[in-house]
Amino acid sequence: MAEAITDRQVVAVLRPFVRATAPLVDALREADPFGVVAGERERAVITEPKLRDRLLTRLQAVKVPGTRAWAAMDVGDRTNWWINRVGRFTSLVTAVPGLGGALADRLPVQDTLGAASQGLLLCAIAGERGCTDVGERVRLVAWVLFERDIDRELACGTQADRAAEDAETEKLTEELDAASRKHGRAGLKVVARTLWRLGRSLLAVTDELEKRPHGRFYHRAVGMLPVVGMAGDYLGERSALKRVARRAEQWFEAQ
Repeated sequence: MAEAITDRQVVAVLRPFVRATAPLVDALREADPFGVVAGERERAVITEPKLRDRLLTRLQAVKVPGTRAWAAMDVGDRTNWWINRVGRFTSLVTAVPGLGGALADRLPVQDTLGAASQGLLLCAIAGERGCTDVGERVRLVAWVLFERDIDRELACGTQADRAAEDAETEKLTEELDAASRKHGRAGLKVVARTLWRLGRSLLAVTDELEKRPHGRFYHRAVGMLPVVGMAGDYLGERSALKRVARRAEQWFEAQ
């Protein structure tokens, strides 16, 4: 029988994970997954001044980061944006293994990607609430995904572990950093690959991953089928993200 995973081990895995989510959240803000901002800006550049002004005004009314409409949104609306807009992209990445049906479900691939996606969006939600402390984000992710109440002092880590933590964080974000240096931003392919790196980092606590919020039983039943399993897994991940958001709200209310 395998030894139980300790809170200290969970913290050692989650601290570099949480730190690595910061640039990834920024990349998702700038990536505009569904092309709303990019499309409006492109049209604004090629049109006459009066029409350009109208397009730019309309752009500011679009509820995406960096616009006046975004600045006017409350925490609940911004949380919904992350869960319902960016969550579509992360759920799709997570659901791709579902093409293999039951075979893929017997492997930890989907749980690692799913936990990474949920942890990423939890850190984005925390940021909208002004929670930027790594230790507090570690406690949030551990409570929502792994049902663990981590001690604050333990979640802060130790100076002795900081060098290893720095190295792991750098490894998790190296492709993202390289793309940003070369192109000024990271595309969605790089974002997806970085999400996979984050997922692999959680393999050290594999036994904890099954505790994360999942979809309904019927989503998982469809997910067992070849090919159409991807649709079931996608809908299941979307449903699970809503549960993640509810649990996150409970955690913040309790603090």
